[in-house]
Order: sequence, then C-alpha cells, then structure tokens
Amino acid sequence: MKRGKNRDVEFLFEVGSMRNIPRAWVQHLGVPVASNLEHMMRVVFLALVIARREGKGDEGTIIKMALVHDLVETRTADLAYVHKVYSQTDDLRAAHDLFAGTSFGDLEAIHTRYKKRDSIEAKIVKDADNLDIDLELKEFEEQGHKLPAKWKAMRKFVRDKKLYTKTAKKLWNELQKANVSQWHMDANKWKKIPSAGK
Repeated sequence: MKRGKNRDVEFLFEVGSMRNIPRAWVQHLGVPVASNLEHMMRVVFLALVIARREGKGDEGTIIKMALVHDLVETRTADLAYVHKVYSQTDDLRAAHDLFAGTSFGDLEAIHTRYKKRDSIEAKIVKDADNLDIDLELKEFEEQGHKLPAKWKAMRKFVRDKKLYTKTAKKLWNELQKANVSQWHMDANKWKKIPSAGK
C-alpha cells in the first residue's frame, strides 16, 4: 500500500537511529569507534576533498551518495569483513523500502549507483568510506592504542588494491605522516590571540 509522502517523519526517526547502530568492527577491535552516523558525516567531507583534489565528479551527487552510502544499515545492520564471508544483505531491497513513501525517493537510485561502483562519484565515495577507517585508526594511535600497528599491513593492502582514485592513495600516504592534534594546536588562543592572558 502506497502512503505518498506520509513516511517523511518516520524516515527522519529512522535516520536518527543510525546513532544507535553498533559498528561491526567493535567486535574485532574491542574499542569504541565512531557511530554509523558520525562515520557518515566525515565520509561526506572526505568524499568532497577527494572530488576537489581529483577535479572530478558532481559534488551534489557525491554529497547525496555519501549521505546514503550506509543508510540501509538501519535495516540490515553493519557487517564487518568477517561477517561478509558468511552473510549477505539485500541492500537494494532495503534501500527501496527505506525511501518508499518519502520525499527522498530519488535517493534510491543514488544508492543503487553507489552499490554498482560504475561512476566516478561512487568510486570517490567508496574511497572516502575506506579512508575514514584510516583516519580513525590514526586517532586511536594518538591515544596510544596498539591496534593501528596491527592493522598497518591490511590497511596498506587496502591502499594499494582497493582504493580507486590516485587522490585517495595520496591522502592515505598523507595520513600516515599526519599529526592528529595539529588542527587544534594551531587554532589555540595563544597563537590566534597574542594578547590572551595579559
């Protein structure tokens, strides 16, 4: 039964439920990682960085694609790399049901394009999805975790074999040398307001 656009409010609550979906790799890492909602937000900006540095892709499509790339996990949950050996989800069906009867019916096609990976936009968003893991591992390293060192070879494999764009590979290289604290150290009041504390 079609309900027109009556599902918009339901959809908004469903989007909000992303904050409660545990990331599957918590099982393997045993540490608190970003929620799905937090992950999706950084993927949007990562994808835009890649697109602008590549000089490719439609930014409007990229933003929409990044916003919906994991949204079906409200219905399918998040499967980690081990789970995917044994389980499959029907992401296309989940996307259809998620967007049906909402003002966002057009996003079903955007999600399908992402899953096919046959456009530069989809490849950029997937690269951003992968690189967000490396950003989070770098943040763990800053906190003194041993996990990043254990994952280094696997993440190098992802860099070499799974990233689509040259820009994403360059960003991965930059991340390895990055100082997680640099942004706030440079933005602190002692540097920005020389007269502070007088």
